[in-house]
Amino acid sequence: MTGGRQAALRLTDLTSSRVTEAVRGRTVVWPVGAVEQHGPHLPLSVDLLLAEAFADEIARELDAFTLPAQAIGARSLPQSGGGLHFPGTVYVAGDTLIRFLRESIGSLAKLPMARLVVVNGHYENEPFLFEALDQVREQGLLDGKEVFAFSWWSLVRDAFTDAEIPRFPGWHAEHAGVTETSLMLHLRPDLVTDQRPDHDQPPRAGVYLHPVDAEKTTDRGVLSSTSGSSAALGEKLLRHVVEEATALVRDGEGLMFAWIQPDRRRTDPKHRTTAPSGGKRP
Repeated sequence: MTGGRQAALRLTDLTSSRVTEAVRGRTVVWPVGAVEQHGPHLPLSVDLLLAEAFADEIARELDAFTLPAQAIGARSLPQSGGGLHFPGTVYVAGDTLIRFLRESIGSLAKLPMARLVVVNGHYENEPFLFEALDQVREQGLLDGKEVFAFSWWSLVRDAFTDAEIPRFPGWHAEHAGVTETSLMLHLRPDLVTDQRPDHDQPPRAGVYLHPVDAEKTTDRGVLSSTSGSSAALGEKLLRHVVEEATALVRDGEGLMFAWIQPDRRRTDPKHRTTAPSGGKRP
């Protein structure tokens, strides 16, 4: 999917004198990740590299600009990231992350872009990202713009996991598991070791434990199973998420079409939106 394709358009390659007109009415994609332990077989950069990869592919499909990825995220939690018992995780507190994201998005919103797409790659970032966006919305800084923000796994259909991932543990426990391992085998096999740790008792979602026994809740930081990981599965998953994301943005399902973007008015709510005749899609 990535071989031989033209690089995504980088917002930061533009000069200050060009950026306003260059992004007017266009889409900007921002990957948000983290530096977090991912067991003995994956690098600390998994959440960052995957957010970047998904954002680049989505931007290519939408002829959009990308921003440099945000590398520092929320703290790792035991039930979704293995916690801070394993070295290498770099994080900020939740209130700090909200403030950083709110101010970053607020400043970005001064550009006359039509829509912002935020692709999250770190499980613990999601509530803080959504809170920051809502605070920016309340300030009126997103008026006249469309915003799509999602964690990449949120776009994976149940039919995909049912067909491709036996004994799927839930996304909270897929940390360093078969999906992230497969994606990394496809995208950056040079960073993946030969180890394939399995953890037979993934943690439950939404349960906080203290004091937590990391040796029982993880296998060296892995929350589920890496068995069955492959580059082929990673490529298939990447394609699936990119297709879902581009369809989400192009169709604009759930948006207030007439109020935000007049070109998005539906003619029949039972049918998917298509681009106006002779016009460009987002």
